Amino acid sequence: MSMMQEFKQFAMRGNVMDMAVGIIIGAAFGKIVSSLVSDVLMPPIGKLMGNMDFSALFIQLGGTDKCASLANAKAAGIATINYGLFINTVIDFMIVAFVIFLLIKGMNAMRNKEAAAPAAPAEPPADVKLLTEIRDLLKKP
Repeated sequence: MSMMQEFKQFAMRGNVMDMAVGIIIGAAFGKIVSSLVSDVLMPPIGKLMGNMDFSALFIQLGGTDKCASLANAKAAGIATINYGLFINTVIDFMIVAFVIFLLIKGMNAMRNKEAAAPAAPAEPPADVKLLTEIRDLLKKP
């Protein structure tokens, strides 16, 4: 079997395709969560904290003059620690981790529900069936 045939056989297995779909959906979900955090959650939090823009919070590590904004520091090529963006990323991670926790918890609950379902009683052996029939016949008047 050639290497291309082996690769095709590997790539077309069900679990590989499921994994690919999961990665694509996960990437899209990550973008949605990032937008949720930076565009929906953080502006009101920043407003409550005195009109603070978390994405613009930084510590300037170089340069002689203090830059007024992160964009100015980047344009000047000055090194910065962007802790505001880090805060946004941590919140993104916490939301994604919580959603994954809920998904796994739901899957485990469904799996446990299936496992807890009682199995049908086993069919009795032929000799037990025969003895039961004999007993039933003897009980008849």
